[in-house]
Amino acid sequence: MKRIALGIQYDGSGWRGWQTQPGGGTVQDALEAALKRFALVDLRTACAGRTDAGVHAIEQVVHFDTTLARDMFSWVRGVNAFLPPTIAVRWAHEVPGGDAGGQGGFHARFSATSRTYHYLIYNHPVRSPLLAGRAGWVFRPLEAQRMRQAARHLLGTHDFSAFRAAECQAKSPVRTMEAIEIQRHGDRLLVTLTANAFLHHMVRNIVGSLIVVGNGNQPPDWVADVLAARDRSRAAPTFMSDGLYLARIGYDAHWGLPQESGGPPLF
Repeated sequence: MKRIALGIQYDGSGWRGWQTQPGGGTVQDALEAALKRFALVDLRTACAGRTDAGVHAIEQVVHFDTTLARDMFSWVRGVNAFLPPTIAVRWAHEVPGGDAGGQGGFHARFSATSRTYHYLIYNHPVRSPLLAGRAGWVFRPLEAQRMRQAARHLLGTHDFSAFRAAECQAKSPVRTMEAIEIQRHGDRLLVTLTANAFLHHMVRNIVGSLIVVGNGNQPPDWVADVLAARDRSRAAPTFMSDGLYLARIGYDAHWGLPQESGGPPLF
Protein backbone atom coordinates (compact mmCIF):
# COMPACT_ATOMS: atom_id res chain seq x y z
CA MET A 1 0.00 0.00 0.00
CA LYS A 2 1.33 3.41 -0.99
CA ARG A 3 0.44 6.79 0.48
CA ILE A 4 0.31 9.69 -1.95
CA ALA A 5 0.21 13.36 -0.96
CA LEU A 6 -1.24 15.92 -3.37
CA GLY A 7 -1.06 19.71 -3.48
CA ILE A 8 -4.47 21.07 -4.51
CA GLN A 9 -5.27 24.60 -5.67
CA TYR A 10 -8.82 25.87 -6.12
CA ASP A 11 -11.04 28.86 -6.63
CA GLY A 12 -13.68 28.33 -3.95
CA SER A 13 -16.23 30.80 -5.34
CA GLY A 14 -18.58 28.23 -6.82
CA TRP A 15 -18.08 25.45 -4.27
CA ARG A 16 -19.79 24.58 -0.99
CA GLY A 17 -16.47 24.35 0.82
CA TRP A 18 -13.97 21.53 1.04
CA GLN A 19 -15.68 18.76 2.99
CA THR A 20 -17.97 16.30 1.20
CA GLN A 21 -21.69 16.88 1.76
CA PRO A 22 -24.92 15.15 0.78
CA GLY A 23 -25.78 16.34 -2.69
CA GLY A 24 -22.17 17.09 -3.58
CA GLY A 25 -20.98 20.49 -4.68
CA THR A 26 -17.76 20.49 -2.63
CA VAL A 27 -14.11 20.46 -3.64
CA GLN A 28 -13.58 17.07 -1.99
CA ASP A 29 -16.50 15.61 -3.95
CA ALA A 30 -15.03 16.87 -7.22
CA LEU A 31 -11.51 15.68 -6.39
CA GLU A 32 -12.58 12.20 -5.33
CA ALA A 33 -14.78 11.84 -8.42
CA ALA A 34 -11.78 12.75 -10.60
CA LEU A 35 -9.53 10.33 -8.72
CA LYS A 36 -12.04 7.54 -9.31
CA ARG A 37 -12.27 8.30 -13.04
CA PHE A 38 -8.48 8.24 -13.31
CA ALA A 39 -7.75 5.28 -11.03
CA LEU A 40 -10.99 3.32 -11.67
CA VAL A 41 -11.32 2.66 -7.92
CA ASP A 42 -12.63 4.71 -4.99
CA LEU A 43 -9.90 6.72 -3.27
CA ARG A 44 -10.80 8.56 -0.07
CA THR A 45 -8.80 11.66 0.80
CA ALA A 46 -7.83 13.31 4.07
CA CYS A 47 -7.04 17.03 4.00
CA ALA A 48 -4.84 19.36 6.01
CA GLY A 49 -7.63 21.81 6.82
CA ARG A 50 -11.25 22.17 5.79
CA THR A 51 -12.24 25.40 4.08
CA ASP A 52 -15.70 26.96 4.05
CA ALA A 53 -17.88 27.84 1.08
CA GLY A 54 -16.30 30.59 -1.01
CA VAL A 55 -12.81 30.16 0.49
CA HIS A 56 -9.93 29.59 -1.92
CA ALA A 57 -6.75 27.53 -1.62
CA ILE A 58 -3.37 28.39 -3.03
CA GLU A 59 -2.20 25.07 -1.63
CA GLN A 60 -4.40 22.59 0.17
CA VAL A 61 -2.65 19.30 0.99
CA VAL A 62 -4.39 15.92 0.96
CA HIS A 63 -3.33 12.30 1.11
CA PHE A 64 -4.80 8.94 0.13
CA ASP A 65 -3.72 5.30 0.18
CA THR A 66 -3.58 3.11 -2.91
CA THR A 67 -2.13 -0.14 -4.26
CA LEU A 68 -1.85 1.32 -7.75
CA ALA A 69 1.57 1.92 -9.31
CA ARG A 70 1.65 5.24 -11.15
CA ASP A 71 4.33 7.81 -11.86
CA MET A 72 3.86 10.82 -9.60
CA PHE A 73 3.27 13.18 -12.49
CA SER A 74 0.61 10.82 -13.82
CA TRP A 75 -1.41 11.60 -10.70
CA VAL A 76 -1.15 15.29 -11.63
CA ARG A 77 -1.94 15.16 -15.33
CA GLY A 78 -4.34 12.22 -15.11
CA VAL A 79 -6.52 13.57 -12.31
CA ASN A 80 -6.51 17.10 -13.73
CA ALA A 81 -8.00 15.75 -16.94
CA PHE A 82 -11.19 15.02 -14.98
CA LEU A 83 -11.29 18.14 -12.80
CA PRO A 84 -13.17 21.38 -13.58
CA PRO A 85 -11.11 24.49 -14.43
CA THR A 86 -11.45 25.89 -10.88
CA ILE A 87 -9.62 22.94 -9.25
CA ALA A 88 -6.17 21.55 -10.05
CA VAL A 89 -3.68 19.07 -8.65
CA ARG A 90 -0.38 20.96 -8.64
CA TRP A 91 1.96 18.22 -7.44
CA ALA A 92 2.05 14.62 -6.19
CA HIS A 93 4.56 13.00 -3.87
CA GLU A 94 4.80 9.54 -2.32
CA VAL A 95 5.11 9.67 1.47
CA PRO A 96 5.52 7.01 4.18
CA GLY A 97 2.23 5.50 5.28
CA GLY A 98 3.45 4.26 8.67
CA ASP A 99 2.69 0.93 10.30
CA ALA A 100 -0.60 -0.96 10.22
CA GLY A 101 -2.04 1.52 12.70
CA GLY A 102 -0.80 4.51 10.75
CA GLN A 103 1.87 5.34 13.33
CA GLY A 104 5.02 7.03 12.08
CA GLY A 105 3.61 7.86 8.68
CA PHE A 106 2.62 11.09 6.98
CA HIS A 107 -0.85 12.50 7.57
CA ALA A 108 -2.02 15.63 5.76
CA ARG A 109 -3.64 17.01 8.90
CA PHE A 110 -1.76 15.57 11.85
CA SER A 111 1.74 15.98 10.38
CA ALA A 112 1.15 19.69 9.76
CA THR A 113 3.06 22.09 12.01
CA SER A 114 1.40 25.34 10.90
CA ARG A 115 -1.20 26.89 8.63
CA THR A 116 -0.92 30.20 6.79
CA TYR A 117 -3.86 32.15 5.40
CA HIS A 118 -3.99 35.29 3.29
CA TYR A 119 -6.94 37.68 3.40
CA LEU A 120 -7.07 40.13 0.51
CA ILE A 121 -8.99 43.38 1.10
CA TYR A 122 -9.98 45.78 -1.65
CA ASN A 123 -10.16 49.18 0.05
CA HIS A 124 -11.83 51.62 -2.33
CA PRO A 125 -15.02 53.71 -2.29
CA VAL A 126 -16.41 51.74 -5.24
CA ARG A 127 -16.50 47.96 -5.56
CA SER A 128 -14.56 46.24 -8.35
CA PRO A 129 -16.39 43.59 -10.40
CA LEU A 130 -12.99 42.14 -11.36
CA LEU A 131 -12.35 41.25 -7.71
CA ALA A 132 -15.83 39.92 -6.94
CA GLY A 133 -15.44 36.64 -5.08
CA ARG A 134 -11.67 37.12 -4.83
CA ALA A 135 -11.28 39.98 -2.34
CA GLY A 136 -13.24 41.38 0.57
CA TRP A 137 -14.43 44.92 -0.13
CA VAL A 138 -14.22 47.75 2.42
CA PHE A 139 -15.31 51.18 1.18
CA ARG A 140 -14.25 53.19 4.24
CA PRO A 141 -10.54 54.14 4.35
CA LEU A 142 -8.39 51.76 6.40
CA GLU A 143 -5.20 52.71 8.25
CA ALA A 144 -2.84 49.76 7.99
CA GLN A 145 -0.65 50.94 10.88
CA ARG A 146 -3.58 50.94 13.29
CA MET A 147 -4.41 47.40 12.16
CA ARG A 148 -0.80 46.31 12.75
CA GLN A 149 -0.89 47.74 16.28
CA ALA A 150 -4.09 45.81 16.98
CA ALA A 151 -2.74 42.60 15.50
CA ARG A 152 0.23 42.55 17.90
CA HIS A 153 -2.16 41.74 20.75
CA LEU A 154 -3.02 38.44 19.05
CA LEU A 155 0.52 37.08 18.80
CA GLY A 156 1.46 34.18 21.04
CA THR A 157 -0.60 31.47 22.72
CA HIS A 158 -4.12 32.51 23.73
CA ASP A 159 -7.67 31.35 24.23
CA PHE A 160 -9.27 32.57 20.99
CA SER A 161 -12.89 31.97 22.06
CA ALA A 162 -13.77 35.57 21.11
CA PHE A 163 -12.90 34.76 17.47
CA ARG A 164 -14.44 31.29 17.36
CA ALA A 165 -17.65 30.38 15.50
CA ALA A 166 -20.49 29.04 17.65
CA GLU A 167 -20.52 25.82 15.61
CA CYS A 168 -16.76 25.24 16.00
CA GLN A 169 -16.06 21.62 16.96
CA ALA A 170 -12.47 22.03 18.16
CA LYS A 171 -11.84 20.52 21.59
CA SER A 172 -9.82 23.53 22.76
CA PRO A 173 -9.98 27.24 21.83
CA VAL A 174 -6.26 27.68 22.60
CA ARG A 175 -4.08 28.37 19.58
CA THR A 176 -0.61 29.82 19.00
CA MET A 177 -0.50 32.75 16.58
CA GLU A 178 3.00 32.83 15.15
CA ALA A 179 2.77 35.87 12.89
CA ILE A 180 0.37 38.45 11.47
CA GLU A 181 1.58 40.70 8.67
CA ILE A 182 -0.40 43.52 7.05
CA GLN A 183 0.84 44.95 3.76
CA ARG A 184 -0.66 47.76 1.73
CA HIS A 185 -0.18 48.36 -1.98
CA GLY A 186 -2.42 51.10 -3.29
CA ASP A 187 -6.04 50.15 -2.71
CA ARG A 188 -5.26 46.55 -1.68
CA LEU A 189 -4.38 45.29 1.78
CA LEU A 190 -3.09 41.79 2.42
CA VAL A 191 -3.44 40.29 5.91
CA THR A 192 -1.29 37.18 6.34
CA LEU A 193 -1.77 35.03 9.45
CA THR A 194 0.25 31.99 10.52
CA ALA A 195 -0.69 29.79 13.48
CA ASN A 196 -0.27 26.20 14.60
CA ALA A 197 -3.97 25.77 13.74
CA PHE A 198 -7.10 27.89 13.38
CA LEU A 199 -10.59 27.65 14.84
CA HIS A 200 -13.72 27.74 12.67
CA HIS A 201 -14.12 31.26 11.19
CA MET A 202 -11.15 32.45 13.29
CA VAL A 203 -9.38 34.22 10.42
CA ARG A 204 -12.54 35.95 9.15
CA ASN A 205 -13.49 37.03 12.68
CA ILE A 206 -10.01 38.45 13.31
CA VAL A 207 -9.99 40.28 9.97
CA GLY A 208 -13.41 41.75 10.74
CA SER A 209 -12.12 43.09 14.05
CA LEU A 210 -8.95 44.49 12.48
CA ILE A 211 -11.12 46.34 9.96
CA VAL A 212 -13.12 47.92 12.80
CA VAL A 213 -9.82 49.26 14.15
CA GLY A 214 -8.52 50.25 10.73
CA ASN A 215 -11.58 52.38 9.95
CA GLY A 216 -11.28 54.22 13.28
CA ASN A 217 -14.36 52.79 14.99
CA GLN A 218 -12.24 51.18 17.72
CA PRO A 219 -8.74 51.84 19.11
CA PRO A 220 -6.02 49.21 18.61
CA ASP A 221 -6.13 48.17 22.29
CA TRP A 222 -9.78 47.17 21.85
CA VAL A 223 -8.59 43.92 20.26
CA ALA A 224 -6.72 43.04 23.46
CA ASP A 225 -9.92 43.60 25.47
CA VAL A 226 -11.92 41.41 23.08
CA LEU A 227 -9.34 38.63 23.27
CA ALA A 228 -9.27 38.73 27.07
CA ALA A 229 -13.09 38.67 27.31
CA ARG A 230 -13.27 35.30 25.48
CA ASP A 231 -16.77 36.30 24.37
CA ARG A 232 -17.65 36.02 20.67
CA SER A 233 -20.28 38.77 20.98
CA ARG A 234 -17.58 41.31 21.84
CA ALA A 235 -15.75 40.95 18.51
CA ALA A 236 -16.77 42.28 15.10
CA PRO A 237 -19.09 40.31 12.80
CA THR A 238 -17.60 37.54 10.68
CA PHE A 239 -16.18 39.12 7.54
CA MET A 240 -17.04 37.81 4.06
CA SER A 241 -15.31 34.70 2.72
CA ASP A 242 -14.43 36.21 -0.66
CA GLY A 243 -10.87 37.30 0.11
CA LEU A 244 -9.76 34.29 2.19
CA TYR A 245 -7.05 32.00 0.82
CA LEU A 246 -5.53 28.94 2.48
CA ALA A 247 -1.98 29.75 1.45
CA ARG A 248 0.36 27.11 2.87
CA ILE A 249 0.48 24.15 5.22
CA GLY A 250 3.74 23.87 7.15
CA TYR A 251 5.44 20.46 7.32
CA ASP A 252 8.83 19.26 8.49
CA ALA A 253 11.34 19.25 5.65
CA HIS A 254 12.05 15.51 6.01
CA TRP A 255 8.77 14.70 4.25
CA GLY A 256 10.27 16.21 1.08
CA LEU A 257 7.04 17.71 -0.21
CA PRO A 258 7.47 19.81 -3.39
CA GLN A 259 5.38 22.63 -1.99
CA GLU A 260 4.71 25.98 -3.60
CA SER A 261 5.68 29.31 -2.08
CA GLY A 262 2.18 30.18 -0.87
CA GLY A 263 2.67 33.69 -2.20
CA PRO A 264 -0.13 36.25 -2.08
CA PRO A 265 -2.93 36.22 -4.68
CA LEU A 266 -3.73 39.10 -7.04
CA PHE A 267 -1.40 41.41 -5.16
